[in-house]
Amino acid sequence: MTKLSYLHEPGVLHNLAMRYELNEIYTYTGNILIAINPFQRLPHLYDTHMMEQYKGAGFGELSPHVFAVADVAYRAMINEGKSNSILVSGESGAGKTETTKMLMRYLAYLGGRSGVEGRTVEQQVLESNPVLEAFGNAKTVRNNNSSRFGKFVELQFDKNGRISGAAVRTYLLERSRVCQISNPERNYHCFYLLCAAPPEVREKFKLGDPKSFHYLNQSSCYALDGVDDAQEYLATIRAMDVVGISEEEQEAIFSVVAAILHLGNIDFSKGAEVDSSVIKDEKSRFHLNTTAELLQCDVKSLENALIKRVMVTPEEIITRALDPVAAVGSRDALAKTIYSRLFDWLVDKINISIGQDPNSKQLIGVLDIYGFESFKLNSFEQFCINFTNEKLQQHFNQHVFKMEQEEYTKEEINWSYIEFVDNQDVLDLIEKKPGGIIALLDEAWYKKLYAVSVISYSTLLLLVDFIFTASRSMFPRSTHETFAQKLFQTFKNNKRFIKPKLSRTSFTISHYAGEVTYLADLFLDKNKDYVVAEHQDLLTASKCSFVASLFPPPAEESSKSSKFSSIGSRFKLQLQSLMETLNSTEPHYIRCVKPNNVLKPAIFENANIIQQLRCGGVLEAIRISCAGYPTRRTFYEFIHRFGVLAPEILEGNHDDKVACQMILDKMGLKGYQIGKTKVFLRAGQMAELDARRAEVLGNAARTIQRLIRTYIARKEFMALRKSAIMLQSHWRGLLACKLYEQLRREAAALKIQKNFRRHIARESYLTVRLAAITLQTGLRAMTARNEFRFKKQTKAAIIVQAALRCHLAYSYYKSLQKAALTTQCGWRGRVARRELRKLKMAARETGALKEAKDKLEKRVEELTWRLQLEKRLRTDLEEEKAQELAKLQDALHAMQVQVEEANARVIKEQEAARKAIEEAPPVIKETPVIVQDTEKVNSLAAEVESLKASLLSERKAAEEARNACTDAEARSAELQKKLEDSERKVDQLQESMQRLEEKLANSESEIQVLRQQALAISPTGKSLTTRQRTMIIPRTPENGNVTNGETKVSPDTTLAISNVREPESEEKPQKSLNEKQQENQDILIKCISENLGFSGSKPIAACVIYKCLLQWRSFEVERTTIFDRIIQTIASSIEIQDNNDVLAYWLSNSSTLLLLLQRTLKANGAGSLTPQRRRATSASLFGRMSQGLRASPQSGGLSFLNGRGLSRLDDLRQVEAKYPALLFKQQLTAFVEKIYGTIRDNLKKEISPLLGLCIQAPRTSRASLVKGRSQANAAAQQALIAHWQSIVKSLNRYLDIMKANHVPPFLVRKVFTQIFSFINVQLFNSLLLRRECCSFSNGEYVKAGLAELEQWCYGATEEYAGPAWEELKHIRQAVGFLVIHQKPKKTLNEITKELCPVLSIQQLYRISTMYWDDKYGTHSVSSDVIANMRVMMTEDSNNAVSSSFLLDDDSRLVCSVF
Repeated sequence: MTKLSYLHEPGVLHNLAMRYELNEIYTYTGNILIAINPFQRLPHLYDTHMMEQYKGAGFGELSPHVFAVADVAYRAMINEGKSNSILVSGESGAGKTETTKMLMRYLAYLGGRSGVEGRTVEQQVLESNPVLEAFGNAKTVRNNNSSRFGKFVELQFDKNGRISGAAVRTYLLERSRVCQISNPERNYHCFYLLCAAPPEVREKFKLGDPKSFHYLNQSSCYALDGVDDAQEYLATIRAMDVVGISEEEQEAIFSVVAAILHLGNIDFSKGAEVDSSVIKDEKSRFHLNTTAELLQCDVKSLENALIKRVMVTPEEIITRALDPVAAVGSRDALAKTIYSRLFDWLVDKINISIGQDPNSKQLIGVLDIYGFESFKLNSFEQFCINFTNEKLQQHFNQHVFKMEQEEYTKEEINWSYIEFVDNQDVLDLIEKKPGGIIALLDEAWYKKLYAVSVISYSTLLLLVDFIFTASRSMFPRSTHETFAQKLFQTFKNNKRFIKPKLSRTSFTISHYAGEVTYLADLFLDKNKDYVVAEHQDLLTASKCSFVASLFPPPAEESSKSSKFSSIGSRFKLQLQSLMETLNSTEPHYIRCVKPNNVLKPAIFENANIIQQLRCGGVLEAIRISCAGYPTRRTFYEFIHRFGVLAPEILEGNHDDKVACQMILDKMGLKGYQIGKTKVFLRAGQMAELDARRAEVLGNAARTIQRLIRTYIARKEFMALRKSAIMLQSHWRGLLACKLYEQLRREAAALKIQKNFRRHIARESYLTVRLAAITLQTGLRAMTARNEFRFKKQTKAAIIVQAALRCHLAYSYYKSLQKAALTTQCGWRGRVARRELRKLKMAARETGALKEAKDKLEKRVEELTWRLQLEKRLRTDLEEEKAQELAKLQDALHAMQVQVEEANARVIKEQEAARKAIEEAPPVIKETPVIVQDTEKVNSLAAEVESLKASLLSERKAAEEARNACTDAEARSAELQKKLEDSERKVDQLQESMQRLEEKLANSESEIQVLRQQALAISPTGKSLTTRQRTMIIPRTPENGNVTNGETKVSPDTTLAISNVREPESEEKPQKSLNEKQQENQDILIKCISENLGFSGSKPIAACVIYKCLLQWRSFEVERTTIFDRIIQTIASSIEIQDNNDVLAYWLSNSSTLLLLLQRTLKANGAGSLTPQRRRATSASLFGRMSQGLRASPQSGGLSFLNGRGLSRLDDLRQVEAKYPALLFKQQLTAFVEKIYGTIRDNLKKEISPLLGLCIQAPRTSRASLVKGRSQANAAAQQALIAHWQSIVKSLNRYLDIMKANHVPPFLVRKVFTQIFSFINVQLFNSLLLRRECCSFSNGEYVKAGLAELEQWCYGATEEYAGPAWEELKHIRQAVGFLVIHQKPKKTLNEITKELCPVLSIQQLYRISTMYWDDKYGTHSVSSDVIANMRVMMTEDSNNAVSSSFLLDDDSRLVCSVF
């Protein structure tokens, strides 16, 4: 608020009203935070996202908030090692308690640490609030939950900045409220909560309606709107459990509270003796007995303590009776003393439960204390409260003046002493010794005590000595009138003390916030702070240990000093201790303001708020600022705003400070100061500069209008000139056409003549040419016949020679082939035996696979057992429910039967009695007969009464049965709900079972492969021998080639194999790879280690690997090392994650090879899978990949497969894969995902620093502010989009890399889609969190940058960019909203449906309230639209809709695109 142009009361009030209308409830006045109570929930202001934004942020960098004050205090404590305090003040209902809770939450977020039994220290402090509110809060005229005591919470921190302990200190509990309340206020909440407790609790404490108790029925208000006392009672019980109060202590606490209520209902009447009193009636006697029972003390002793006093003299002990008025005073004094001791015990218990850290050197204190109070009738409590606020106001004024002085000293400017209101004279009037109001009050109270009390002789001497020391004058008997007269005589010349004209017992004090008139009638009584000896002895002797602990026997020395202490003196000492604590810390101030007295939202009462600002000292702080230099601007801000007043200064190369000085001198301002980094202006000078600036901008606008009108006139002239020129052009064209027609006719005649002459010459030439060709043909035919005859003879001789030579060579070759086959068979037998030994060793390793299978089977059995258990539990619940309903129905039926039988018996007894009376003989003279009939009638009547009583009891039992039935139905509903939850869990377990079955199917296929391998190793596996023998035959032109999956072997070769050691080769398996294949593997690994490049957009390395593996049948063998070597080669190639060329190269090869494997390999035993398992397999990663690629070959990047032998994806031959091949496919999948994520994250890291610079326009150079310099403006515009161009360059570089390496387009699209989503989230979140970004000029800057990205998407084409541009929809719509004109004319429907359909109401509200036009000075949307947004936000918060307005980044891996 110190940045306002007019810093006075109307300006401050207008600023607060405008911010309150926008739900901006927090405002800074320097370093002071003003918090206006919104009277509604604003959850978006206090969520975790907001805490994260304010954590570590500079003060004033973000919008004003209570979190910012807490963060400043915490950072100052950590960095400077000094304790801090936060003073929260304001009148009742201003929101002090809620503000304190928010401070505690944020401090717990910064320095929270786990405490005892899983509860943190800060949680224990917050959980103690319900207990303190129940026993220390009450309804007042201004607030339904007003704290009637002051609270100072100390959070202790260790050296690491973590919370290590805490303590709660209270001040000045309003004890008189226990006995006296006014309409429409209430007593303390705990009394009403106990009266609303469950029936068994009320019956235990003999409580009833609150209207029946004297301490509660003095007011007509017994309940609060929207508050259920029964629920609050249960909440208080839970809070006591959390704090650590045991059940026995809770029972004792509520027993004491109930005893106070019964104690207030004890009335007295005059006794037989003079000035004596007795218990009034039986009702009062009942309450006396109940009080004694609850306090567990003697009834007679309690009665004597209330109506008698004991005087001890050296000679004897004298007992004196009290009159009824004095007895009532004794009763009320006992009630207040008990309640005060109970509240102190609760505070001590809470502090013990929380625990304090004795080694802590740093703390942050939060002071939640009552504000300045001025009512129609003000008593001793208001006097103490206002005395506290006077002390705090003096501390506040001194601190504000100190901050102002530090600001001037830091900027090194010349300044003089600033006068500010010092309220030291008011404090001297109240607390000065001797002669202050509190001192005179203590003196008068001691004299009253001397006149009316019965004390011992020694105590009387001490008291008289004290009285004569304090004052030379002595009253015969002090009363409120004599006390008031003493004040009038003592302070008649004091300007702060005023004597009312029409009252003898009232006096007025002129406080800093205004004059307050106090009624001195009850000052003497409320100042008492001693316990009557009879009361002390009574409660000390209580049989209840809790009550006795509240009144421990005082020591002799302490009893003499504490017996005659006063509330005023004790409160002054507490306040002095509090001020010492605050002076030892660095203070921070929060002033809570209540906008209206009806406690409703959206109501802003100016008079009420301006009075609270005066009482809180805010206006005094503003006055101190105005007395100095209230307006401060940094050099850059000043030049940026007022540089238009002196453009010639901006053209020169001047320093910022010199430029500011020259601008101010040109404007002719006086009295300003230039600091080190800021310009300090006097009050009103900023308004004068703004007026000058508006005048310059107006002249510039008129100049622009003049130039525009000139441009329009010239445009019309140019249009007329263009029309005339067009007419002339058409006429000249017509003349040119006529001339062209004449010239064309002449050219046609010349062309006809030329062609005719050419025809005659060609006819002559063709005749000569035909004759020459005929002669040449005859000669050439004769020569050709001679050459053909010679060649035919030569060819016949060559054929004869070739046949002979072939026969000789073939005979020699067959002899060599037989010798070679004999040698090979011997060698292969030796190698096969060696391989057999290795396979036997490998068979032992299958034990581990069997163990894995056993574990999977156990897991399936366990899940099956759990499913059966859930079904059995469900069945048991249904049976239990049915049995319980049957029992209840049987019980109800039995009750009804009993009631009917009882009714029948009553009717029968009545008829029998009637008949007995009618049949009785007439009364004769015999007296015994009359007596006998009378006795019978009486017995029958008694029996009828007993039957009626039994009928009533049966009806009551039936009612209880109905209630039990209702409860049973409720329990049945709960069981039904639990049953539904169980069914839902069963469904989830079934889904889990299905997934496990799918996994089991895959595991079974792998186990089947391993089992076949084990069978092949066994001696009975003869089928493998034949297959291995077929696999190891070399593919040479002599022994056959593989064609269409069949092996063609020459007959000679077959004969040689069968003749040479045939039994041995059939019984032993041969190796899967020979030595030649091992050499081929080495060559393959060496080949793929280098960059083979691409052939027609096909990755050569992937195709080579696939062809080699398929040719060698590596997918069908049980043991091979080629897969591990390929994986190791790929892993070593991508170790350097910064080389994007290498990563893109291997991403292309890996994805291509993965697709080929997916279409080629199939697991052994896949044909036996059920249709359900097959569907699950097709929905896996590779299934989605192949289906997506096959559905769209262009988008899937299948163009690289259109080569030799791979013309179509469906033409690939499938083979049954063994376990190594399946494992190789899984490892290759992991490498594809890893390489993809690495490329995407590298691009994110590269553009992340640039995004922080792209959300806000950089500082425009000073030269660009001068109008009319096109070259400078062009350079500035180029500098503005430099960061965006850097992002575009990065995108182009990555796109070129992936294109060069032929990465599949669908992977490229996914990379850029996620990158654009990341850009959208970063820019949009920064826009919502920084107000300086929500401006018109900044919107234009971001819009220009987004245009660069759009141009890039257009250049990258749909094939590679895809839907990336659509990912920027949030930031595009937000920026479009910022730069649109005439925002006030837009309706909410147009904004949400047309302009910004994607943005939520919270996001639109945030942008609308933070928008400011720094270019044209236009306004945001209308207030009606803002109000509608608030209504919709309130409905969303009530419907539990998430109120967070920030976006989350979606960075899922590549598996989602498959």
